[in-house]
Amino acid sequence: MLCFPQVATKTQITAEQYLRMTFEHDAEFVHGEIVERAMPDYTHGRLQALLLSRFEASRPSHRLLACSEVRMKIEPNVYRIPDVAVFTEPPHQPVPETPPLIAIEILSKDDRHSDLMQKLEEYLAWGVANIWVVDPITKRFSAYTHLGLQNVSSFSLTDCSFQLTPSDLFSDL
Repeated sequence: MLCFPQVATKTQITAEQYLRMTFEHDAEFVHGEIVERAMPDYTHGRLQALLLSRFEASRPSHRLLACSEVRMKIEPNVYRIPDVAVFTEPPHQPVPETPPLIAIEILSKDDRHSDLMQKLEEYLAWGVANIWVVDPITKRFSAYTHLGLQNVSSFSLTDCSFQLTPSDLFSDL
């Protein structure tokens, strides 16, 4: 008798099915598969709130619009959800199809490096001009560019007076 190992197959769904689904903690959609996001903890949530408040506080001088956890259509079959996205004008669709000025990912202890790098590369290919990563464990900032992921001393925007250092952000935890 021959025995064959069982092969697990992943269920494929369409983007339209994904967009009609609800999740306890919102999930992303990558080429037909639901991708669970790491469950945030208190520090993650607090950093997200602090980032949003920093953008709101400086809004009169540069008019940037920050939002948290918005589904974005990166490709026809890829929907990602940055922890914080910053736009220069309101998107024309409920699920934005044009890249934000900034996409910010806050690391969670359950994040896998390879998954993070795939997501950052997708943001870059989509045209996000500023891809920022906040690491609450090391209290460091990183920026992702065509050169890869590099530690930076601050997040800043050349076209406006926005600047944020790790000490600015982590001192409020």
